[in-house]
Amino acid sequence: MVSLNRNLILAFLCVLLCFVVSFSNAQLSANFYGTSCPNLQTIVRNAMTQAVNREARLGASILRLFFHDCFVNGCDASILLDDTSTFIGEKNANPNRNSARGYEVIDTIKTQVEAACPNVISCADILALAAREGTVLLGGPSWAVPLGRRDARTASQSAANTQIPAPSSSLATLISMFSAKGLSARDMTALSGSHTIGQARCTTFRNRIYNDTNIDPQFAATRRATCPASGGDANLAPLDIQTPNRFDNDYYQNLVVRRGLLHSDQELFNGGSQDALVRSYSNNGASFRSDFAAAMVKMGNISPLTGTNGEIRTNCRAIN
Repeated sequence: MVSLNRNLILAFLCVLLCFVVSFSNAQLSANFYGTSCPNLQTIVRNAMTQAVNREARLGASILRLFFHDCFVNGCDASILLDDTSTFIGEKNANPNRNSARGYEVIDTIKTQVEAACPNVISCADILALAAREGTVLLGGPSWAVPLGRRDARTASQSAANTQIPAPSSSLATLISMFSAKGLSARDMTALSGSHTIGQARCTTFRNRIYNDTNIDPQFAATRRATCPASGGDANLAPLDIQTPNRFDNDYYQNLVVRRGLLHSDQELFNGGSQDALVRSYSNNGASFRSDFAAAMVKMGNISPLTGTNGEIRTNCRAIN
């Protein structure tokens, strides 16, 4: 009898341990909040609609925020944490300082979500959904967003400074940095198409318009008019000069005629391994949209915190 009880206890402990391991390594699922917060996606969609109607650029800003979050320790909402007297976050890292924006939109969505479903939805999942909605609102593709992420209790300014590709990056560097996150060269080229929307600061493209040789002269002259050789660092220019507020494949058409705004943009079409894919996307918008949606799902799966890891922040700007 004692032996039987011991065996039963061991079997129970084994089941319990397996459950804990399984829970802490839970996989993301598109219907993760299907019963705990069924109106989640409607709340995010309505809030993003209001934000983008107010300022179209916010669709691009939120998409960029998600990208910069995922590339630093995974998609864990670490980018949303404010600095404190004892904590230095990612907001003032070089790639984000004076350029990352849209935080207040995520705050608004979080407030509305908390009112409907308190202590259930992570800021990381809200950011992932908001990035999708912003893309769709500007005419881009939709995709099923896998959910179930939890929020980080820490952030890394040093990782943000070293792991987010710079606008001066070479093709080899871009391929390498995306590969380090489990993303292929094709994923990288498709995700770069997010530059079909949004704007960039003069400081990020000044060297290209004054010093690069693989640039259309008329395009360079146009950009120099609002981006002087010195000063005016914060002056803005559209990443896609044709349709900056519409998600389409014009970005790739611009690359083919040497009108990429950033050095890193034009690297995708500069006699290298991605030339054929860029030309394909420039001719086939449907192919780009399909690859972009698939790559967004892959990027959203970079090292998420799930199960018992991390937390559900009640305020996206601070740990609980």
